Amino acid sequence: MPCTTMPVPVPVPVPLSEVPAPSEREAALERSDFRNAMSRLGAAVNIITTDGPAGRAGFTASAVCSVTDEPPTLLICLNRTASVYPAFRANGVLCVNVLGAGQRALSSVFGGKTPMDERFAGSQWERGATGSPVLEGASVSFDCRVTSSTSVGTHDVLFCEVVAVAMGEAAHGLIYFDRRYHDIVTPPAH
Repeated sequence: MPCTTMPVPVPVPVPLSEVPAPSEREAALERSDFRNAMSRLGAAVNIITTDGPAGRAGFTASAVCSVTDEPPTLLICLNRTASVYPAFRANGVLCVNVLGAGQRALSSVFGGKTPMDERFAGSQWERGATGSPVLEGASVSFDCRVTSSTSVGTHDVLFCEVVAVAMGEAAHGLIYFDRRYHDIVTPPAH
């Protein structure tokens, strides 16, 4: 019996405008259930900073993710109701400063209602290639230009091309998991 090959069907992408609305059962997920589930998704703690024509601003974020390394691109989620939103939109540049072990207090300062000048006063900052503040002592800092954005729900997803990287002296990190901070410290090599 001769062997024949059957063509493999290629999935046809469906435009988002044609995706059916969720059913009542799918739409029943409560905001609190989603937030509780997300507390189990550990994430790095970052201070996102900007400076430019709209002024200097910064906030704490865990919604940061690598998109691609060609060109090197990160995504950052920013709430459109945040007080810092206008500065980030107008400046078009930012720096993702990844916090390290022992930097919990800085995360709290940038995550609260602290006046902007006071947020920056407690740490040492350098000016990055884009003009954004780069935190001295960060585990790593990614200096970026915002190349595009899209709105999803209450947030804008900013796509940011990395133009420079500043590596900290030691590998260490700060993550947020189960509504608590956890230090990650790499043991010294023997």
